[in-house]
Amino acid sequence: MNKFRSMKMRYILLMAVLLCGNIATAQFILSGQVEYEKRMNLHALNADDEWFERMKAQVPKFSISYFNLMFDTSKSLYAPGREVVVNTKSWWANSPANENIVYTDISAHNIIASKSIFEKRVLITDSMRQLNWKEKEEIRVIAGYSCHKAVAVFCDSVYVVAFYCTELPASTGPEMFGGLPGLILELAIPRLHTTWIATKVEQKTLEASALKPPTKGKKIAQSELMDMMKSSFKDWGSSRDRNIWWSML
Repeated sequence: MNKFRSMKMRYILLMAVLLCGNIATAQFILSGQVEYEKRMNLHALNADDEWFERMKAQVPKFSISYFNLMFDTSKSLYAPGREVVVNTKSWWANSPANENIVYTDISAHNIIASKSIFEKRVLITDSMRQLNWKEKEEIRVIAGYSCHKAVAVFCDSVYVVAFYCTELPASTGPEMFGGLPGLILELAIPRLHTTWIATKVEQKTLEASALKPPTKGKKIAQSELMDMMKSSFKDWGSSRDRNIWWSML
């Protein structure tokens, strides 16, 4: 059994013990809220665009936005957080996927995600994304919590780096990423030049009404969305794959 599978087994055993109430849980945060800073490097993301290069001096290097993730050990809700004052002279500052709302039913292994695609809302209903996470040796402190590193690939070829915290035993994270033995406090997708990093973690009891799934949008499965994106972006040249990846987050 490799290290990651061993960690996953310990997570399952930990959850069983916590649910049975047989150990003190003061060191674990079983419900609360995380704020993420989403930072996208616009200059790097558009480095292959000749038109962008001519406009580069007028565009901020980073697009920054914030999201909140409310969670307990059985479900979570990821949604836009506080607003950031941006350079309104540049539409480049408006980051893709900035209106995404993702509800994850961890216990049932399902997700419901409301996204804006071509200025229309779609409501994705599907099972949780299954990634082949591989454990790495690196440990990093994020928002005051010790986090373990894991890597995976989504959309067949897109490398993803995550740092998750076992003190937060909720198998979820930003967007539709999860499936690790703890909550993801940092997520990086190098090919999108984008990171989500937790700026603070608050322990608090959540009302049931705080973790309700979104309802707006035309219902569609994740596989249907992928087919639609491939068809819509087939003539977009070098930006084709990048737009698909943004849509599939």
